[in-house]
Amino acid sequence: MFRYWIIIGLIIVSYSALAFNMYDLQIDKTGYYLAKAAARGNLGSILNPERRGIYFTDRNGNEIPVALNKEYPVIYGVPIEIDDAAEAATALSPVLGIEVGKLQTILSKPNSQYALLEAKATDTQVEKIKELGIRGIHIESEMFRFYPFENLAAQLLGFVGSSDKNDGIGGRYGLESYYNQKLQDDDIHLTIDRNIQSQAEKVLEDTIKKFNAPSGSVIVQDPRTGKILAMGSYPNFDPNNYSKSNIKTFLNPNIQSLYEPGSVFKVITMSAGIDSGKITPDTTFYDSGSLIVNGKTIRNWDLKAHGKLTMTGVIEESVNTGAAFAERTTGHDIFYNYLLKFGLDEPTGIKLPGEISGNLRNLKTSSRDINFATASFGQGVAVTPIQLISAISAIANDGIRMRPYLNQDEMPLAMENVISAETAHQVTNMMISAVDKAEIAHIPNYRIAGKTGTAQVADLIKGGYGDNFIHTYVGFAPATDPKFTVLIKVDKPQARLAGATVVPAFRELAQFILNYYNIPPDVPIAQ
Repeated sequence: MFRYWIIIGLIIVSYSALAFNMYDLQIDKTGYYLAKAAARGNLGSILNPERRGIYFTDRNGNEIPVALNKEYPVIYGVPIEIDDAAEAATALSPVLGIEVGKLQTILSKPNSQYALLEAKATDTQVEKIKELGIRGIHIESEMFRFYPFENLAAQLLGFVGSSDKNDGIGGRYGLESYYNQKLQDDDIHLTIDRNIQSQAEKVLEDTIKKFNAPSGSVIVQDPRTGKILAMGSYPNFDPNNYSKSNIKTFLNPNIQSLYEPGSVFKVITMSAGIDSGKITPDTTFYDSGSLIVNGKTIRNWDLKAHGKLTMTGVIEESVNTGAAFAERTTGHDIFYNYLLKFGLDEPTGIKLPGEISGNLRNLKTSSRDINFATASFGQGVAVTPIQLISAISAIANDGIRMRPYLNQDEMPLAMENVISAETAHQVTNMMISAVDKAEIAHIPNYRIAGKTGTAQVADLIKGGYGDNFIHTYVGFAPATDPKFTVLIKVDKPQARLAGATVVPAFRELAQFILNYYNIPPDVPIAQ
């Protein structure tokens, strides 16, 4: 009987303890947990630990995590437990890097149950907080999104956080946003090659800094399938600490920024003329150095008269008057319809948020000859970098334009048979000839097809064009069997010619990719 009462007593004590604990959680500490939940919502970085990862790959098919979840120490205060807010603020200020007065205000709020002080605290901060031993200052572990390669492909990936709409924690910008729902259940495996991505961004950043340019972009694409091997822009940001960056850097210029591409467009003009049968690579015209259209004078970039030239010569010398001749001979309607076939008036369909369309309005709403003449060499029309590389990749891919894609789960999709394979080969040979003549992009033992673009930047305030330029180079290799297309764009560099900026950058990146993939030469090596 005595043993029976002992058991009953233990049960009563256990239930009493449980009841007290439930009271403590649900009643006595309700304010603490509500305050903590509110702070988490405002923090915008703590996430559901079930969110899945994003992975890059490499040439061997290895998976490389670039967005995953990781526990970080979080430092917080419970103001109602703090004996002296002023003293605590003075001690904490050098550890947390927060001004003493601001800390004191946070820690002295009456009846405050929870005050977040430092998310993603460093080991040093944690150790110093423990050493201080201030009553009311605590450390817990919380799950955050972690990007191990920091700034790498930042605009492509996006980040996880809150928005100004107070709609909770979720993917913001980039792939984190586009696949926000899918990432609750599944990993995302990308076509991006981590090593090509890293090298592409390094080459871009080095070029931008060397020529004091404010920004630039780079894309590497497989022209046969449309898959994207690299996509980056500079300046970028660290998605681990996105709140410290300018919101402008969150946008992806490769899909969300229009620009006039300049002379790169000449290969598209030639493609339209040759495929329609209106011209051939050997068609000739006489360049007097200038051309008057609708009372406007068109001049060549070098202000020279080149005399009699073939269309191949026009590409080699990048002659504006020759491109205008090719467009006029082709006919406005035919030329415009080929631009549509190249996909320059619509989004490419790449699965990223916020992609915009090109702008061919000058040609769509007006039949003025001057608009078509300037469009022939890439002025007065605007495209995104992803549209431009997709168009040039179509030439590399026997005239077939593929939809660009990033997710390995997608299948290659042919969007348009833009030009015939024969035309594509003829234009490719014109581009090879331009590379061989200029030599800057030349890589020994490989045929390289490429074209520069040096476009004047429109003055949106005064109208017309200012003194700044945008340099672009687009090329593919090996030209006889293309494995990759590269686009490099640098905005407003402190250099007049693209041959000094983006062309050497292209050559460096192309040489890296050729070596990385062990792509055999397509030019016989002299014995």
